[in-house]
Amino acid sequence: MKLLHLSDLHLGKRLGGCSLLEDQAYILDQILSIADREGPDALIIAGDVYDKGVPPAEAVALFDDFLSRVAARGLPAFIISGNHDSPERLAFANRLIRGSGVYLAPVYDGAVAPITLTDQYGPVHFYLLPFLKPAHVRRFCPEAAIETWTDALAAALSRLDLDPAARNVLVAHQFVTGAARSESEELSVGGADNVDAAVFDSFDYVALGHIHRPQTAGRDGLRYCGSPLKYAFSEGEKSVTLAHLGEKGNLTVRTVPLTPLRDMREIRGTYLEVTARSFYQGTNTQDYLHITLTDEEDVPEAVGKLRVIYPNLLRLDYDNTRTRQDQAIDGGAGETASPLDLFADLYEKQNNQPMTEAQTDFARRLMEEIWEGEP
Repeated sequence: MKLLHLSDLHLGKRLGGCSLLEDQAYILDQILSIADREGPDALIIAGDVYDKGVPPAEAVALFDDFLSRVAARGLPAFIISGNHDSPERLAFANRLIRGSGVYLAPVYDGAVAPITLTDQYGPVHFYLLPFLKPAHVRRFCPEAAIETWTDALAAALSRLDLDPAARNVLVAHQFVTGAARSESEELSVGGADNVDAAVFDSFDYVALGHIHRPQTAGRDGLRYCGSPLKYAFSEGEKSVTLAHLGEKGNLTVRTVPLTPLRDMREIRGTYLEVTARSFYQGTNTQDYLHITLTDEEDVPEAVGKLRVIYPNLLRLDYDNTRTRQDQAIDGGAGETASPLDLFADLYEKQNNQPMTEAQTDFARRLMEEIWEGEP
């Protein structure tokens, strides 16, 4: 049985004021093309369908269109809520639409019933476990001593009626200890949300969401597929995961790369370099960019000027003498120093370089004009 594993769509997300809905629609079209080419037996979305608990109407419409096209292909879909989703909203009408082959995890109530598909090797049982916190599980497992997230997941999974002889697939949205995070994910203080990988040992494949980098979490059968788009500059290339379950104990996992409509990139150079025609010709100027300027002096209105060429500029930094050092301003010039000397001392400490002769002359003339105008 071949499974197409997705997660962390974050539909409706915005970056630096830019809506990503067009990019997300483009990548969902690409995912459907992969499904048509690869012929999976089921589609899995392991949480964070939306970026917010109350998503914008356009994001809901996009997901509705995507699910409709999945159902029209006769492709079963298994979907759970993540920490960004509202489980109640995502689970709306889940019993009604099951007839279309779309299975939405209900709000957790202490019981998770399997959904079973069959292939030439027999049944495969799918368990849909929405994002859980210890407080969610304590309510339904009062007999269990639940202090950590690992305790909570262990208690929740112990209530499943697993057939160890059959192939069992879990869809979950948790942080497994040791997984490499990205800056676009929510972090907990001290890693309190860590879940030990051992709690998932009873499953042949665990389709995980929550982490945006594709990776295994200790074994091939414990897998994060990653987000289909970059949501931080630190994230690498994106893909979808294809897990192929053969007979019991036989699993192969591979990835299929995704190509975004617009990439997220970092570029650096002087203002003249990054605005030179030879620099940006032949590249996608519509990409989402982090630009680092290496000019020693700040360029006035640099963001507005750069967005003429790069309309999706998200971040602008400087890397120069001023930004590489951090000098404390201690008023060391003394009370006897002239105002110009005090200003020059302040400028040098802030910028890690002295004022130029032209800057000194300008500051002197400005001070004289101000004092002459005083009564």
